[in-house]
Amino acid sequence: MAVLQEYKCPCCGGAITFDSTAQKMKCPYCDTEFEMETLKNYDSELRNEQSDDMQWESAAGSEWQQGETEGLRSYVCKSCGGEIVGDANTAATSCPFCGNPVVMMGQLSGSLKPDYVIPFKLDKKAAKAALQKHYSGKRLLPKVFKDQNHIDEVKGIYVPFWLFDADAEANIRYRATRVRAWSDSNYNYTETSFFSVARGGSIGFEKVPVDGSAKMADDLMESIEPFDFSEAVDFQTAYLAGYLADKYDVDAEQSIGRANERIKQSTADAFAATVHGYTTVMPESVSVRLQNGQAKYALYPVWLLNTTWNGQKYTFAMNGQTGKLVGDLPLDKSAYRKWLFGLTGIIGAAVFAVSYLLWLL
Repeated sequence: MAVLQEYKCPCCGGAITFDSTAQKMKCPYCDTEFEMETLKNYDSELRNEQSDDMQWESAAGSEWQQGETEGLRSYVCKSCGGEIVGDANTAATSCPFCGNPVVMMGQLSGSLKPDYVIPFKLDKKAAKAALQKHYSGKRLLPKVFKDQNHIDEVKGIYVPFWLFDADAEANIRYRATRVRAWSDSNYNYTETSFFSVARGGSIGFEKVPVDGSAKMADDLMESIEPFDFSEAVDFQTAYLAGYLADKYDVDAEQSIGRANERIKQSTADAFAATVHGYTTVMPESVSVRLQNGQAKYALYPVWLLNTTWNGQKYTFAMNGQTGKLVGDLPLDKSAYRKWLFGLTGIIGAAVFAVSYLLWLL
């Protein structure tokens, strides 16, 4: 039985064949020619590439000891399904996710005890001040929003995070080009050289955070990072006094996929930063293998500010340790149209100026 060996062009990906005239392998799509030995070595490299191996051993959290949960109360919001945890003194409050009034009445049960907690450093007053500062300098924000946006509620809440540690070993192959251009009295010339660039090495990751709450938007929580883990302490229920805590509803196993995404992207960015001297660089193959992967469970401090303006709800989140605040703001459509019109005019004037200079030359 005959076996057909097919080679792919490293430059364009098309199937290449042997050119009897040139006595070389040639791509009929981009006309690139290859020496047989060069192509053989390239094919050997492709065969040796490894796939991703990103497995974890999760030992996050621990079982609650007898008596530890006696001072904690929980409630499942009937409106959004969020489970809220507070201390015994919190009798009535409202859901920090949807604003529905709730009564803390159930004894905390189930789930794991956090390994660490980062205590709140900033109070409610600081959260309100950060929101006012967030408004400043926003040229496209409606002028009346700052005065009329009513703060319905400011809640300090401990958000559950899974923290992933791992050593990553990676091999990444890039397709790169180097373009050279020159001219003579008759023609303009462009020469494009293609390269296969390989990078390999190891990189360590510590405390990669993935929030364990389905109610908290991942992009919102990532936007208020980083948290300074050097200020984390071993968990004690006393840190929950006066605050709420979100009980995780996404466990460590379910969070592995997002942790892998963050680690793989960070690894790719770090390795890509070492590739210099080329006109274009595109990754073709990325292989990441993890070792010593483990996860821990922590509570991070977050202030949630729920506001109302023109009948619409706006939610802002502030890092309760660093003060970094994020949240969506409304757009003044009239101011936006004026800004866009002015920008279009500037671009048009620049294009006209360049065209005029080229005409003079």
